[in-house]
Amino acid sequence: MRLAGALIVAASLMGLTGCISTYTVPPPACPAGQEAQRTAQLFFGRNIGGQPGVSEADFQKFIDQEITPKFPDGLTVMDGGGQWRGDENRLIREAAKVVLIVLPKRGDASARIEAVRNAYKARFHQDSVLLITQASCVSF
Repeated sequence: MRLAGALIVAASLMGLTGCISTYTVPPPACPAGQEAQRTAQLFFGRNIGGQPGVSEADFQKFIDQEITPKFPDGLTVMDGGGQWRGDENRLIREAAKVVLIVLPKRGDASARIEAVRNAYKARFHQDSVLLITQASCVSF
């Protein structure tokens, strides 16, 4: 899956990019009623071997088995899509699922995120799962 490059550009244009896990910035000054927390956006491509392959049922099963147990406090799933120039300079488009998680303050969220990414790549034969993390102001 080469969705990562296209999604990074798209996310940058939409102001969604944040810091990568190895780069830190100070927490934002949040308005009253909100608190500074970290969020993660994961972009899961749905093609397998260049063909559509990860069905809605497949993805829901993945959420139930892999993501929810690691992040039981909740998450948001959105439909998405991306495109990039593939081999032979050919435009490739791919459906995607975007999962947004407000990261818990306790425990090692980074290890859990990496476990989710690795599980998806292994189960659905993907090259990558794009991850964007950022400091956010959150109110529950």
